Amino acid sequence: MTVFSGKGVYGAIAQGKITIIKQQDTTIKCLHIENTEAEKSRIEAAKTAAAEQLQGIYEKALKEIGETNAQIFEIHMMMLEDDDYNDSITNIIDTQKVNAEYAVAVTADNFAEMFSSMDDAYMRARAADVRDISNRLIANLTGSISDNAVSDDRMIICADDLAPSETVSLDKDKVVAFVTAHGSSNSHTAILARNMNIPAIIGVGDEFLKAVKNGSAAIVDGYTGEIFVEPDEATKACLEKKRAEDEQKKRLLQELKGKDNITIDGTKVNIYANIGSVDNIGAVLANDAGGIGLFRSEFLYLESNDYPSEEQQFAAYKRVLESMAGKKVIIRTLDIGADKQVDYFNLAKEENPALGYRAIRICLTRPEIFKTQLRALYRASAYGNLGIMFPMITSVSELEKILEICREVKEQLIAEGVELSERVELGIMIETPAAAIISDRLAPMVDFFSVGTNDLTQYTLACDRQNAAIEQFVDTHHEAVLRLIEMSVQNAHKHGAWIGICGELAADTTLTESFLRMGIDELSVSPSFVLKVRNAVRHCDLSKK
Repeated sequence: MTVFSGKGVYGAIAQGKITIIKQQDTTIKCLHIENTEAEKSRIEAAKTAAAEQLQGIYEKALKEIGETNAQIFEIHMMMLEDDDYNDSITNIIDTQKVNAEYAVAVTADNFAEMFSSMDDAYMRARAADVRDISNRLIANLTGSISDNAVSDDRMIICADDLAPSETVSLDKDKVVAFVTAHGSSNSHTAILARNMNIPAIIGVGDEFLKAVKNGSAAIVDGYTGEIFVEPDEATKACLEKKRAEDEQKKRLLQELKGKDNITIDGTKVNIYANIGSVDNIGAVLANDAGGIGLFRSEFLYLESNDYPSEEQQFAAYKRVLESMAGKKVIIRTLDIGADKQVDYFNLAKEENPALGYRAIRICLTRPEIFKTQLRALYRASAYGNLGIMFPMITSVSELEKILEICREVKEQLIAEGVELSERVELGIMIETPAAAIISDRLAPMVDFFSVGTNDLTQYTLACDRQNAAIEQFVDTHHEAVLRLIEMSVQNAHKHGAWIGICGELAADTTLTESFLRMGIDELSVSPSFVLKVRNAVRHCDLSKK
């Protein structure tokens, strides 16, 4: 038995046979060409074929992983028409008088290197998308056919890395896990694996592919990030027991659907869901969440090529509120900046973007963007139970400006005869130490607080949560973080506001009882964690010291 370790990006256990996906030989010869127009015509034909192929992949993805995730391939189709990308290819053909394949390969290398050198992790991961598109063009130009056809059942796909199109093109009924030598947890492939509910491990290293063979039996543990090749009987028995226990836990959790979120001693807590797209509503309802505690509205901006209009936003918010049928829906105003960059915002490069121009700071200095979103939100409020939440608050003066803009927007809509709800709750994120420390000043001004533990931990401990090198210093259970949360709870309740947690810690069931003892009113988690947290709540007895 040989054991390899990487990083698990989707927790589950799967057993199958290794199927190695080899990268095609992309060595392209540079040929001198006299007829450059003919080469450019070949490029156009290859692009047309690629567009048709991508449309087929998009339609397959749409059925298997939903509209939001399938949009990756819409983006790929758009990249085929990107002016900078295409100008580079045609310029190399014209000026160097070389063959189309070589021009595409050079452009791919240049653009991939450009993305790889960027500071933002999301943009670095886009290098794989450029290579995916370019390899498709080259394959169409050369007429090469992949020899990676696979037909065995229960395949553990092993590769240096996988392009998004390769991930979706594989037969989901036969693939039980992904293992890659390289890759990023921010890559589209990792995101797709999570959304396809397939165990995945990335970053197992170069030696992995040299050491394993096609057809070898293996077990993938997506929780620990380990792959056991030709496991011995003891290991197989241990992992089978772990898998069975995992499945049993999932079945038992399903029995909690329709049950109250109530402790043994009778304390009730709301358990809501965090989502980033209208497409996630189905998961919210399927997992029996009591409402939506965090709708990340910035994804409407991230998925658009321009500022989403008032009508576009209104339609999205209205659909969420209608679908939740009177259950609470808390929509956070846009949180652009830091690790979520949007080209058309034209944000300047910052040395420390986590502490820079982001979230509410953008809204208050670009009020036209803020007012457009608020108009859409208040218009949608007539269709459900809406709460509006503002991120990255650090001062009373910021909140005063926000509330004044809200009043202005409401008055304008009423003057226009627009119907809107009179019971829209307004709240703020407690995600900076400043907000927690002055929570006694902020609480009288709002209806609720929601603690964003990811950023609160980052700012309290002075640890960049995007920096893997200091991960050992990020103590999410740090006493300072928990004290700030408890201080915020006390001040919220003192002034008649309720308080929830919508950061990652809300799903940490080792802290559930501690949060309830503090007086937390609501926990908002990813839809798949709703029943797990409900189970933890129902096992708490706050009457015991």
